[in-house]
Amino acid sequence: MRVLVSVASRHGATREMGDVVAQVLRDAGHEVEQVDPDEVERVDAFDAVVLGSAVYVGRLALGLRDLVDRQAGQLRARPVWLFWSGPIGDPPVPATVPDDVTEIAQAVEARDVAVFPGRLERSELNISERALVALVRAEPGDFRDMDAVGTWAQGVARDLARSALEA
Repeated sequence: MRVLVSVASRHGATREMGDVVAQVLRDAGHEVEQVDPDEVERVDAFDAVVLGSAVYVGRLALGLRDLVDRQAGQLRARPVWLFWSGPIGDPPVPATVPDDVTEIAQAVEARDVAVFPGRLERSELNISERALVALVRAEPGDFRDMDAVGTWAQGVARDLARSALEA
């Protein structure tokens, strides 16, 4: 199957998660194209789509939200999976799901939605991001679990294989 993996990532940590997803799908025999959400013009050339986004200030990245606004009908016409990253610390906080995650998942009729802890490197932040991090007392560090991302992607690959058999 031809799969689009489109991940919105401001500082690259979530994009690296998307790289893991894409590689797992390639290893399962799928043709995978990775395109930033701002660069996706159409999704109708793909059999399935995996969307990913970092969460900033309690919201998915604007690029991903715009992609869904532009292509919601086409996205609903094919299998879609959604993941997001953002909780940081031990235990990861915030523990709540941002409202727009649910809205986006419903808009694209996502088959599954996964959340993965993220990474916070203060040296990568601009001044306003540093102020926000200080305000909420966010704990810096890399809390990502790439094995968990890979396991989730293996589930996506199994679902794609089932879909291909049913077609």
